[in-house]
Amino acid sequence: MAWLEPVTLRSARVTLEPLEHRHCADLIEAVKDGELWTLWYTFVPRPDKMSAEIDRRLGLQAAGAMLPFAVIDNATAKAVGMTTYMDADAVNRRLEIGFTWYRKRVQRTNLNTQCKLLLLTQGDRTAGGEARRHPAQPPPHAERNGARHLRLQHHRERVADREGASCVGAGAAAPSVISLTTTEGFGLSGNRSNAPE
Repeated sequence: MAWLEPVTLRSARVTLEPLEHRHCADLIEAVKDGELWTLWYTFVPRPDKMSAEIDRRLGLQAAGAMLPFAVIDNATAKAVGMTTYMDADAVNRRLEIGFTWYRKRVQRTNLNTQCKLLLLTQGDRTAGGEARRHPAQPPPHAERNGARHLRLQHHRERVADREGASCVGAGAAAPSVISLTTTEGFGLSGNRSNAPE
């Protein structure tokens, strides 16, 4: 995974540090803010499973499939959530941004916008390509109301994006995936009409 090496990314509001076990205590406190593990529409580890989740993400990093980050709120210097580059494809120089969650206190602030800007900027440098956003599909087992909620949440995100607001909804993770891909992988030199949607 030489093309996707751990890196620390900073803005005035937030720092993304390579995830380590030293972040565990802060992340346990973060999931307790809003009892995020109880949310039905996303996966956030329970406080007693945080160390195992860090191990899981670090294992995926070692396998070359993920680059996990601890999200540090610069105002407190504490970890307030996690995010990742995921589904890393070195051959096609493709990344996705996802598995993101934040403590309730920082939801609906500009923290998520700052994180995504840092990740997209670095991803563009790393993958040398373009970013595309894909709405997440509701899981096959989702009830009708759950699927309706995800569509509504995605609509709110799109409106928030247009208005320059934070795109974290009522919960801990936005129901979308941002893929970073290189246009060379699609044989596109200026004509993007053949790019997958």
